[in-house]
Amino acid sequence: MKLLFDLFPVLLFFIAFKMADIYVATTVAIIATIGQIAWVWLRHRRVEPMQWVSLVIVGVFGGMTLALHDETFIKWKPTILYWAFAVALFASARFFGKNLIQKMLSEQMQLPDHVWAKLNLSWMGFFIFMGIANLLVAFNFSTDDWVNFKLFGGMGLMLVFVVAQGLLLSKYIEEKP
Repeated sequence: MKLLFDLFPVLLFFIAFKMADIYVATTVAIIATIGQIAWVWLRHRRVEPMQWVSLVIVGVFGGMTLALHDETFIKWKPTILYWAFAVALFASARFFGKNLIQKMLSEQMQLPDHVWAKLNLSWMGFFIFMGIANLLVAFNFSTDDWVNFKLFGGMGLMLVFVVAQGLLLSKYIEEKP
């Protein structure tokens, strides 16, 4: 359910693009992200830091797209967000001794510290890869292809990565009697 909620602005962006254009879609994405943050705040009285980062990035890059009437800025937004995630994972582990992946998943599974470190590193690598993939598609293919990749390619690559992670981590999951 959280995954669908997180994909809500991307899905609305996709629909708005298909029905109108990149500028309408960008406006919809900004409004949807603001609405998403408001909903989270009203329900939990707390918004995750990365959700704030996402809002700022979509606001800045979306705003620049609209103000300058240049789709280049919104095409950079996913890459900046992915790389922000990678930097957050790196900086948190390196400078603060906190493994954010472990913090998010430790209630669901218990893993040795070296496995948590590898998992954190693999997510950093994945986010760096996704940022590069976004740029390759955004600036070598049509805007329509990029929008399709943003929803289907990004979601597909994430699904493959998560399934691969699950398979690798399955040996650490203990069956309860």
